[in-house]
Amino acid sequence: MPDPVVITENLTRRFGNFTAVDHVSFRVEAGEIVGYLGPNGSGKTTTIRMLLGLYEPSEGYATVLGFDAFRQSEEVRSRAGYMSQKFSLYDDLTVQENLAFYGGIYGIRDKQRIRETLTQVGLSGHESDQARALSAGWRQRLALAIALVHRPQLLFLDEPTSGVDPSARRSFWDLIYSLAAEGVTVLVTTHYMDEAEYCGRVAIMRDGKLLALDTPAALKKQVVPGEVWEVHAEPLQSALNACDNCAGVLSVGLAGDHLRMITEKGTTEAGLLLGLKSSGLSVSRLERGEPTLEDVFLSLAKA
Repeated sequence: MPDPVVITENLTRRFGNFTAVDHVSFRVEAGEIVGYLGPNGSGKTTTIRMLLGLYEPSEGYATVLGFDAFRQSEEVRSRAGYMSQKFSLYDDLTVQENLAFYGGIYGIRDKQRIRETLTQVGLSGHESDQARALSAGWRQRLALAIALVHRPQLLFLDEPTSGVDPSARRSFWDLIYSLAAEGVTVLVTTHYMDEAEYCGRVAIMRDGKLLALDTPAALKKQVVPGEVWEVHAEPLQSALNACDNCAGVLSVGLAGDHLRMITEKGTTEAGLLLGLKSSGLSVSRLERGEPTLEDVFLSLAKA
């Protein structure tokens, strides 16, 4: 079995008295798509920057593709691609000129390689477009092309779909799946819960700590503390306030035109309905729901 592509052991980074990443340990296997999930400021980007050798760990260590992430960072960066949150393109240059310029940093001079990379990310036909004329989704594709032009074995994507529309996000994830199918290992940070569902495994960060790492299905099964319900009741705000005091209700929140509730394990529909009605609520519909990664995250955040 091949060695893990990424290994971290007690990886820690402090900035003065602030601990941005706190003793994080995990492994990423070849060909995986691993999502790094958490709110802004949770330590996701700092972790990636340590894996690329841009920050020296305060404690612990990391190896990437068999190399020490900090002491052999040039070896790592020559074999890994990185798409940052706010990647800078040269607006006065065309799509092809941007890619050729950044490709040159990796020593790529082959025009055929440039064309193949543009085709790979769906930018064929846009070679002569100036970067300033591209939509947010197309700019993200160009940024991905720049991260891919040297054919990396490992790809770090730091919130790659931030600020783009849902259609562009879906297309971008189709590209990520295609890359993984070709053998590229992908570590992607996001704060979109629905995007994390696309990953083979998901790591959840909060306040610099790694709270959990497993498949989405396993996390839902292991972490969500009880039964999930979709409750349609009126008036909605009054129902929300009343449910907070219902016996057996662990959490409740608004979900569009109804309430989403988690109750203690073993709660039955009949028992819950009786409890809600005894609180004076008019319940028009009560259905079982499916746990989501948002439920997982909120459960961990309260732990």
